[in-house]
Amino acid sequence: MAEKVAKVGVKKQAGYLYFVDKKGNVARAKMSRGGRKKGRAKVEVVAKAGVKKKSGYLYFIDKSGDISCAKMSRGGRKRRRR
Repeated sequence: MAEKVAKVGVKKQAGYLYFVDKKGNVARAKMSRGGRKKGRAKVEVVAKAGVKKKSGYLYFIDKSGDISCAKMSRGGRKRRRR
C-alpha cells in the first residue's frame, strides 16, 4: 500500500498532469491533446516539498493532493539458471 510522505495539499486542475520532479517538488505540465504541436511541454513547479526519493519506490500525488510513495512491483518471468 501507499504511504504518505509529505502533506502539500495541491488542488488539481483539469487538463494538467501532476507529478513529483527530480528535486522532490510537485510540478505540472499541460496534457497533450490532438492538434497540438509536438515537442516538450512547459513544466511549472506548483509546490516546493523537497522530498528525498528512495530507489525502488514510485512517488505520486494522491487524491488529497499530497505526495505518497509505494514500493514498485517488478514483474516479469523469473529466469532459469542453467
